[in-house]
Amino acid sequence: MPISIEEFRLKALAWADTHPLAAYYNPNYIPYPHDGFDHLLAVSSGKPLRLNLEDAYDRLRQQLVAQHPLLCGYLGYDLKNQTEDLISKNHDGIDFPLLTFFVPEAFIYFNTSSITIYSSEKKNSLFLSSIFETPTPAAHAPTGIKLQQRVSKDRYIEQVERVRQRILEGDVYELNFCMEFYAEQVQLQPLPLYLSLNQTSPTPFSGYLKLYDRYLMCASPERFLKKEGPKLISQPIKGTIRRGSTPEEDHMLQHQLRHDEKELAENMMIVDLVRNDLSRSCETGTVQVEEMFGIYGFKQVWQMISTVVGELKPEHDLVDALVGAFPMGSMTGAPKISAMHIIEELEDTKRGLYSGAFGYIKASGDCDFNVVIRSMQYNASNEYLSFMVGSAITYDSNPELEYEECLLKAKAMLDVLGARVGDK
Repeated sequence: MPISIEEFRLKALAWADTHPLAAYYNPNYIPYPHDGFDHLLAVSSGKPLRLNLEDAYDRLRQQLVAQHPLLCGYLGYDLKNQTEDLISKNHDGIDFPLLTFFVPEAFIYFNTSSITIYSSEKKNSLFLSSIFETPTPAAHAPTGIKLQQRVSKDRYIEQVERVRQRILEGDVYELNFCMEFYAEQVQLQPLPLYLSLNQTSPTPFSGYLKLYDRYLMCASPERFLKKEGPKLISQPIKGTIRRGSTPEEDHMLQHQLRHDEKELAENMMIVDLVRNDLSRSCETGTVQVEEMFGIYGFKQVWQMISTVVGELKPEHDLVDALVGAFPMGSMTGAPKISAMHIIEELEDTKRGLYSGAFGYIKASGDCDFNVVIRSMQYNASNEYLSFMVGSAITYDSNPELEYEECLLKAKAMLDVLGARVGDK
């Protein structure tokens, strides 16, 4: 019996979830400048690439020279330690490896009217029959989860005041400060939870990753870096406000965000930082701000998004671009190195995959990576569930309002989990 593309997609996701390695990228067909992710599902029964963690970027460059049809994976935030004199010693309950890429044995491109499957000809029919035989999954979230905050509200406010003091002392002029929500001894099904999250908060850089017993369920609205030929595209987000309950209120909130002096200043600071980051690998004079202070609506929030583009120097490659721009300025602050030192000092959780980048690299060397935010992570072995949220702190920040912004960014995940928060 024929099935719809949507049912095939769901069956394919459940089939992929039976493999040790699976990566799914979902644009949700949301209009977005330079588009969202390709709608792509990739699986492997093998092992990830062996990337020596002492010189991860060089090993990744070697793999790219070797040519693969597709690489799927992520860059963890703590790769910062390989390009700067930085450390990461905070608590990590998830323990994702520093970076991971795998070569899929099969991958599927979806669009609204067709499906394209890439694999060896001998396995195509086997994969198809396996997909058709797989039960269709449904969105589902666990109940009764009690989340805890790694940082209490009082401590959060104290730390924000410390950030403001460091700004006053001239160490930094903007810093992204984050906190963790977590639950222990949690047994759940990650794929149905991801489907529920994606229904609640569809975004152009949504994704799902299975790496053996570790899972990423991602609802990111932000692009870190896209490469199209020599063109690099980065789209930092700075500026968040809730959606309204009526069209009139929604329009008022959109207007409020677009004219909020603090949010405009934060966005401008990070745009300047991203321009500087891209200039490290791009031709002189090619780095341009394509759009400044664009306001884009998502189901939960309005976001202020700017678009910065540049042309890669002929002698530079994708790895040069990544080294120059990672981690993304929207998740660190400015100046970036000083901000990362202070982040390690004041935050209580190792970021790991959070505020890293999840994406894919094509055989051509083109790529697309998101910023891992608005995302849940789960370690099935130790039954630890976690997500982090944060906001940009400037000297003008009101700690109470910054705390409320963090809760707004956590809303979709809290709603999906139906979770009670036990403030630590």
